[in-house]
Amino acid sequence: MESRAPATPSTPGIRMRSHSGATYRFDPGALCLELLTTGGPGEFRQYEVLHAPADLIAWAERSRLTPTPALRPSEAEVAAARELRDALFRVATARAQDERADPADLATLNSAASHPPLTPAIAADGTRNWAADADGTALLATVARDAVDLLTGPYAHRIRVCAADNCSLVYVDTSRPGRRRWCSMEHCGNLHKVRTLRARRSEDG
Repeated sequence: MESRAPATPSTPGIRMRSHSGATYRFDPGALCLELLTTGGPGEFRQYEVLHAPADLIAWAERSRLTPTPALRPSEAEVAAARELRDALFRVATARAQDERADPADLATLNSAASHPPLTPAIAADGTRNWAADADGTALLATVARDAVDLLTGPYAHRIRVCAADNCSLVYVDTSRPGRRRWCSMEHCGNLHKVRTLRARRSEDG
């Protein structure tokens, strides 16, 4: 997992920055999985970016929520976002490995989903908007409900972890053939191609 770079509004997904400084686009295929780019449990704690309300707002701006809701999260809601993210990380990873999720993590996800989510509305100019300023709990409820839909829906069996040895990004493969292996062909997919080519040249030499 690597650091986040500013997103571009014309393309879906999160802009990521590799350890080498190169940027690439990572589209996990679902809003809930975008939250997993902010850090995670255990060894992924070193990548934590959700420290304050402004950080949660910044993530919402990078996410696929359109338009970005006007948020006023509290410090407690930021802590709740980290808790939800860590639980979702473990649940999604377990699903990708065809393992049973921890009931405690499912309870965390279900608890977040039980609150009222962000409410969509039509603005006076006919564009999509949100009904009112929202707190972090509504944002997390929206993310959690998206996770419930994903984990119980037709693409649940396509939740995967990037095939690269040093990458743990989680995504759902929504492609028609269902053969996606990498978080991004720009990054891990391309690195795999380069390594394979070098190995072949070495064998030929």
